[in-house]
Amino acid sequence: MFDKLETIFKRPAAFEIYTAAELWTDEYTSQQMLACHLNEDVDLSSRNMPFIRRSVDWIVSHFGIGPGTAVADFGCGPGLYTNRLATTGAAVTGIDFSQRSLDHARQTAQDSGHSVTYHHGDYLTFDTDERYDLITMIMCDFCALGPQQRKTLLRKFKTFLKPGGSVLFDVYSLAAFEERKEQSICEPNLLNGFWAPAPYYGFLQTHKYDVEKVALDKYTIVEQQRSRTIYNWLQYFSTESLGQELAENGFTIRELHGNVAGAPYSADNSEFAVVATVSG
Repeated sequence: MFDKLETIFKRPAAFEIYTAAELWTDEYTSQQMLACHLNEDVDLSSRNMPFIRRSVDWIVSHFGIGPGTAVADFGCGPGLYTNRLATTGAAVTGIDFSQRSLDHARQTAQDSGHSVTYHHGDYLTFDTDERYDLITMIMCDFCALGPQQRKTLLRKFKTFLKPGGSVLFDVYSLAAFEERKEQSICEPNLLNGFWAPAPYYGFLQTHKYDVEKVALDKYTIVEQQRSRTIYNWLQYFSTESLGQELAENGFTIRELHGNVAGAPYSADNSEFAVVATVSG
């Protein structure tokens, strides 16, 4: 028992372990994640619905999305953005890890009579001959990736963009990092049964990495028949650190916004959004 507790409470190196597949492909938790996506009133897996509508309207207007333009959404989930963008007549592509979310996205597109191309899989290994006017990555997905993964993704974006194309994505700010607190929690059925349909014990260890500006929520779920650990990493950025990372990978920040609905930027906000273009 002591050794098991040692493992539960162990603090790994930043981004040492990556477990996205556990969250998005597990039969039960993927169902829970989809329910969070589709809850129109909360900002959990997706933004709340009023925000999404404002965001889509701003994206369409700001980037001139319509017939003749091509958009790709990395981490599209159940199509909350892609299916709305498709109503403009643009060629829209969505890529996501969760088969359950994509099934919902495809059915919604079919029911509304719109055509969207959906790809199931890890966007870090996604490849295509298509080229896009706009690539989006929304809900701070960029922050869940380690440095090497972000480098891989930015290289793909550089390849996938048409000349003059843009990338729009949002990140968590250093103001949000300062608000994070280290904690240790153990509860029966942690998060109200989110992790499993049968009774379980859940451990949550929140670690902060002050040098790297990274936070980890480490969930260990102990069920009667199995135990598993899910590592939820988040990288936090300043405009300077993000700008430097983008520059190292061939991009320039063209615009800075408070969010992906075009709000004014403020250093005090918990997040910010950038429009990046290929350098040169």
